[in-house]
Amino acid sequence: GEEEIRKAKEDIIYVSISGFGEKGPWAHKPVYDPIVQAISGLTTIQGGSDEARPRLVRTIVPDKLTGITTAQAVTSALLHKERTGEGQHVRVSMLDAVIAFLWASDFGGQTFVGREVSTQRAATFIDLIYETKTDYISVSAMTNTQWHALAGAVGHPEWADDERFSTPAQRDLNANERLGLTQEALLNRSAEQWLTLLDDAGVPCAPVLKRREVIEHPQVVASDLLIELEHPEAGTIRQTRPAARFSKSTPVLRNGAPALGADTDAILAEINIPEDIINKLKDNGTIA
Repeated sequence: GEEEIRKAKEDIIYVSISGFGEKGPWAHKPVYDPIVQAISGLTTIQGGSDEARPRLVRTIVPDKLTGITTAQAVTSALLHKERTGEGQHVRVSMLDAVIAFLWASDFGGQTFVGREVSTQRAATFIDLIYETKTDYISVSAMTNTQWHALAGAVGHPEWADDERFSTPAQRDLNANERLGLTQEALLNRSAEQWLTLLDDAGVPCAPVLKRREVIEHPQVVASDLLIELEHPEAGTIRQTRPAARFSKSTPVLRNGAPALGADTDAILAEINIPEDIINKLKDNGTIA
């Protein structure tokens, strides 16, 4: 435990990650990513409104977000240690990480004390995925300029003078009508045609890519995000470089994931376990 470890190194940064924290009626419960999606409100947000069927995000958002939150917390603790010489215990729960992440964008109805909203409607100011003659695209016209440009590009300049869509607030209030009209108009051409027309008009838009298409997209290629490594067992593998780019240092992926037990000898040697003890541990099956 922490007490024993701190005897060996008093200023260590000690990290604990849990599902629900160290106290409260759920502190003892086992947890997986979907459980946290459910209890954090994320599934309701993904469903579109409190009245719609809740939906899981089809990737492990709480798992990954908790890791990122923990990494940021450790960095902060290391800075505190650099300034004060003090180590500390950093505690992160998956539930805390997800609710904190969602709060500013998705819990507006619960922000103002005494004026909470009992039922949240769909966040329809975020434009949907649209169907075209060929594929799906995303179109997001938020400002008045963009909305007017969209109206002109799809052949409905009268939308710019429609009182229902005259301001961002009105477009949000009449989102169902706005999105329905936009979808109807976009069915008349192919995705490629619309992307060209909308881009030329200054309307934010993008193709909806399948995973196999993402790795070939010109923007992904231009960013040098994907790299290839030789793995001793798996062969050539494709990975992403670290997303952040640094002006003074370059993070390097030295190798792929190690095989089970590949680093055991090196780690035990690093903590001064004699070679004969390591061999005995191998012989009796304690380590691989």
